[in-house]
Amino acid sequence: MAEESSSPSVLLQFAPFQSAVDDGFWRRLSSLKLDTLGIDQSPIPITGFYAPCSNPQVSNYLTLLPESLPPEAGEEASVRGTLSLGNRNRCPVPGILYNTNTLESYRAIDKRSLLKAEAKKIWEEINSGKAEEDSAVLSRFLLISFADLKKWSFHYWFAFPALVLDPPATLVNLQPATQCFTLEEAESLSAACNKWRSSSLTAADVPFFLVSIASDSNVAIRPLRDWAVCQGDGQKLLFGFYDPCNLPNNPGWPLRNFLALICARWNMEKVCFLCYREKHGFADLGLSLVGEALISVPQGRAAEIGKDPQYVPNAVGWELNIEKKMVSRRISLAQSMDPTRLAISAADLNLKLMRWRALPSLNLNSLSTIKCLLLGAGTLGCQVARMLMAWGVRKITLLDSGRVAMSNPLRQSLYTFDDCLNGGNMKSVAAVNSLKRIFPAVEAEGVVMAIPMPGHPVPPQAENSVLEDCRRLQDLIASHDVVFLLTDTRESRWLPTLLCANSNKIAITAALGFDSYVVMRHGAGPLTCSSDVKSEAEDALSSQIGNLSTAHVDERQRLGCYFCNDVVAPIDSTSNRTLDQQCTVTRPGLAPIASAIAVELLVGILHHPVGIHAPGENATTCSATGEQPLGILPHQIRGSLSQFNQMTLIGHSSNSCTACCSNVVSEYRRRGMDFVLQAINHPTYLENLTGLTELMKSMNTLDVDWDDESDENADDML
Repeated sequence: MAEESSSPSVLLQFAPFQSAVDDGFWRRLSSLKLDTLGIDQSPIPITGFYAPCSNPQVSNYLTLLPESLPPEAGEEASVRGTLSLGNRNRCPVPGILYNTNTLESYRAIDKRSLLKAEAKKIWEEINSGKAEEDSAVLSRFLLISFADLKKWSFHYWFAFPALVLDPPATLVNLQPATQCFTLEEAESLSAACNKWRSSSLTAADVPFFLVSIASDSNVAIRPLRDWAVCQGDGQKLLFGFYDPCNLPNNPGWPLRNFLALICARWNMEKVCFLCYREKHGFADLGLSLVGEALISVPQGRAAEIGKDPQYVPNAVGWELNIEKKMVSRRISLAQSMDPTRLAISAADLNLKLMRWRALPSLNLNSLSTIKCLLLGAGTLGCQVARMLMAWGVRKITLLDSGRVAMSNPLRQSLYTFDDCLNGGNMKSVAAVNSLKRIFPAVEAEGVVMAIPMPGHPVPPQAENSVLEDCRRLQDLIASHDVVFLLTDTRESRWLPTLLCANSNKIAITAALGFDSYVVMRHGAGPLTCSSDVKSEAEDALSSQIGNLSTAHVDERQRLGCYFCNDVVAPIDSTSNRTLDQQCTVTRPGLAPIASAIAVELLVGILHHPVGIHAPGENATTCSATGEQPLGILPHQIRGSLSQFNQMTLIGHSSNSCTACCSNVVSEYRRRGMDFVLQAINHPTYLENLTGLTELMKSMNTLDVDWDDESDENADDML
C-alpha cells in the first residue's frame, strides 16, 4: 500500500442509510393484509435489498420490493425463495415489519424498545459468530407501518439499528482508494473485486468481506470467517463492505456495525477499511474509499461487558426525513393508481374485511369467477344485479326484450330518465351500460330476446324464429353457472326451469305479489349429476344422485322447482286482463327485499359443502344438519310486508311437475325443440305427459265437502 498521510484524528461520521419503497410493495402488503393477515399484528420477516454505490452523485437506497414480503397462501414458496436471494445488484438483508391495525396504535408504538430489541439481535449474532457466517445480519433493519386500505395511504418509518461504540471511533485517514495502493495492488484489487462480484450469487450477495494483500501485491477477497487464516505471513488486511454512500468524506452506515463486530470478536483497535463502490457494475477505486479508524473499549468497561450477558450497547438508527428531522413518513398511491384498479380494490375491501372476524371461510374466488344469467331486467333484475356486484360477482348477463318506459326509472334502479327518451332504450343494453358506469370492472353483457312461453301459440311463419330463441336460451343457460328467474309472468319461467333441470344448473326464482314475495332455489335436476360441483363431497353425493327423481337418496328427497306444486300447466296469464293485472303492481320496498334474499340464497349455496344438492333447512333443522358459515340454507322464503313477517318452507319435487320431473326432462332430451314447440302451442300436452290430466279426473270423482268460509288472506302472488 502507498504511504499513508498523517492527519489529525476526528470522530468518524457515517452517512445515514436511506430507504426507498416500491409501490408494488405497498400493494402486495395490502393484499397480504386483506387476504391472509387480517387483524393479526404479529411481526413479519421481510427482505430489503441494496447494492454498492454506482454513481458519484447519488447514494444507493435500501429498497423494498414486492418480493420483500413472504409468500401468500398458495404462492410457490420455491419461486419466492429464489426471488429473495437477490443478485449482484441487489444484496438481500433481513428485516422485520410491524404493521398495525390503526393509526393510533402505529403512533403509540414504543420505538425505543423496538430499536433496542433489533440491536440486541445484532449484538447476539456478533457474539455467537453467526455474523461471520452470514454478514448480511449486520445490516438488519426495522419497519413500522399503518396501511389505510380505504384511502390507499401508508404511514411508515424505517430504522437501521447501529450499535454505538463507547468511546466513539476516530478517523485517522480517509481518501480515494486510488491513492492508497501501488499500481500493481490497485490492478489486483480491482480484478479480485470484479471476480468476487461476478461469482455465484452466494458470494456476490455477501456485503462484508476481507481484503488480504500479499507481499507480492496479489489481492484476495475472503469471507469474514477466514479472518484467522489471513493473519501473519506479512499480509495486509482491509475490512471491506458494500458502501451504498456516494459521499467522498464519509463511509456509509453499514460500517458502524462492522466496526462493532471487529472490536467485539477480534479485539482490534486500529482498523483499515475499504468502502467498496462501483461504476457501471465494475470496481471503481476512484469512487471507493480507504480509511483507517481507531476503536477501543476501556479495560474496565470491557470487563464489565464480559461479565454481563444481558449487556447490549446503545443503538441509534431511526431514519430522518429530508429535513433531517425524526418524523414518520406517509405516501398515498391513490392519485397514481388507475381508477378502475382503485374501484376494484374498494369493491373488494368490504368483502375481504368480512373474512377478518365474521367469515374466515368466505370464498371470494367462487364469487368473482361465477357466471350469472339474469332472466328479466326489470325491478327484480336491476336489484339482483346490484346485489351480485356487492358480493363480488363480476360476470353478469341480463336478458330482456323490453324497452325502458317512463314508469321504470323510479323503481328499476339501473335506469334514468335519459333511457326513456325516443321510445326507450332496450332494457338489457341500458342495464349493462349502467352496471359498467357503476363498476367498470364488471364483465356484463346484455341480450335482447323474448323467452318462448307455453300458452302463447307460435304461428307457422314464426316457428323458425322462436326455435332459434329456444336454442339461444339453451346455449346461454349452458354457458352460465347460475340462472335467476326474474320475469313478470309465470309461463316465462317454464322453459328456463326445464333447461336448468336438464343441465343441473343452480336456478333461483324471485316472484312478487302486491305486498308479499317468494324466493326459492330449485332442486337439482332429475337425470343428471352436476359437472360443475367442485368439492369431493359434492362429487361423492352427485354419484349417488344419478337418475334421481323423487325417490329418497340417503333419506333425502329432491327439492322442488317453481312449478312442482302446480296442478295445471303454465298458460297465458296476460291476455284478457286489465292494466293493473298485466303489470307487476307491488309495494316499492318489496323488490329490494326479495332481490337481496335471492342473492344471499345463492351465496349460501356456493358455500354449502354439497352446493345445489344441499337439503332444505329452517330454524328447527339447522342444529341437526350442522351450522354453515352463513347460517341456514332454506329452500323457500316467503314474506309479507303487510304483516312484516317471513317464513321458510321446504317443498319436495313432484313426479307430475310440468317443468322438472323425469318424464318431462327425458322427453325434452328425446325430442329436443319439437317437444318445446308442442308444449308452447299446446299446454295441455304437458298435463297429459305428466299425469296431471288423470289426476284432475280422479279428483273430480271425489265427493268433497268444501268449507263455505272463504280465506280472505289467500296468497295469490304466484
